[in-house]
Amino acid sequence: MVLFIPEKCNFIFEALEKRGFQCFAVGGCVRDALMGNTPADWDFTTDALPEEIEECFKDYTTIDIGKRFGTICVISHGEPYEITTFRCDGEYTDSRHPDSVSFSKTITEDLSRRDFTINSMAYSPKTGIVDPFLGKEDLESKLIRCTGKATERFGEDALRMLRAVRFASRLGFSLETKTAEAISRHKDSLSNVHPQRMRKELTGILMGKYSYDVLMCYRDVIAVVIPEIKPMFDLPQNNPHHKYDVWTHTLTALKNTPQDETIRLAVFFHDIGKPKMKTTDAGGIDHFKKHQLESERIARDILRRFAYPADTVSDVCKLIRFHDERFKNLSPDIKRVLGEVGEELFIKLLEVGRADMLSQSDYRRDEKLLHHKKVLQEYYRIIDSDECYKLSQLALKGNDLMELGFRGEAIGHALDVLLRLVIKGKAENTRESLLFYANSLPHTRDDFN
Repeated sequence: MVLFIPEKCNFIFEALEKRGFQCFAVGGCVRDALMGNTPADWDFTTDALPEEIEECFKDYTTIDIGKRFGTICVISHGEPYEITTFRCDGEYTDSRHPDSVSFSKTITEDLSRRDFTINSMAYSPKTGIVDPFLGKEDLESKLIRCTGKATERFGEDALRMLRAVRFASRLGFSLETKTAEAISRHKDSLSNVHPQRMRKELTGILMGKYSYDVLMCYRDVIAVVIPEIKPMFDLPQNNPHHKYDVWTHTLTALKNTPQDETIRLAVFFHDIGKPKMKTTDAGGIDHFKKHQLESERIARDILRRFAYPADTVSDVCKLIRFHDERFKNLSPDIKRVLGEVGEELFIKLLEVGRADMLSQSDYRRDEKLLHHKKVLQEYYRIIDSDECYKLSQLALKGNDLMELGFRGEAIGHALDVLLRLVIKGKAENTRESLLFYANSLPHTRDDFN
């Protein structure tokens, strides 16, 4: 079978093979190419030792990114290519790194150490596909199967269990029976993996096209990684607005979102505070007042634990905080929230709200969706009309207030009051109108009382 290898990669094969070494494209790039997808990058393996790799590419920039483990990075036209010597791994006493690495001369031995059969394939234009563990067959059967014994692969690195779930979410594949059983038995060892290492896998699971099915099936695995989700499982919502328990509602909402990381993180955590805030009235109706604030608090702790970027944490938390906003006073409420989140995040907030509505009961759903449409239309009208919703748009500035005798904190206090008046439509956003209202406000901190 012939795979399409980009022409830009040919120099890798040529440089190694003309010196008598074997060279193969390996791992995920082979898997993706076999599936008809364009690989994000190409990795290579060879029987050349690290020093020999460097010699073969002496006319290129090379970077030692793991020479002890046999990996050299070659830079060509600004693009990096990783080339790793065939190797065998020793024991993994730290459940992450092999205690020792020995270099091998056979591609089969190198492939035997990899995680899943679909990632344990290699290809070269001369040899074709090298597939000793029947990865192509599993690819066609849409199966994720460990290479060798599942218990050994997961014992070497527990993160592989979460990676298996990520592949299932991304590809829509099933986990082979023994692989799934091993994950069920050994999932608790994921608690020993540093959260920062798991962030990529968690994000990949949430971003997957098949995230609903995978998170429903492997919720106990995810609960080891994020224990805070456990109270959501099977928690009923006895309320006319809901027909699912909290976990099922969350996953249904996730299924109704675009593949945007910020939105999906927000939707995944938007109701995580509901279990703590649940109350039941005399009529047996459940309520979850202020759950959005508790959800924001919990989500912030989790996202920081996983070392998500500060901007991501901030954006996700804002979306959670305002996800239950009803915008009853259409324009003033839109402007108030816009001032808090900004234009780009406001559109994402509406996506979160829509996903939330679509995962609720039919009760008043059409009414909610119609109002949601009106909110979107009013948002665009506000933006197109350049109406004031933030301090920088006020016709009156801090310097103007200082000329009136305002000092210190009184300046910020006055600007906030004037902005609220404009947003509520009680004052025009003109210098004259705002000066009129400003004169009645406290000019110094002592005047606040």
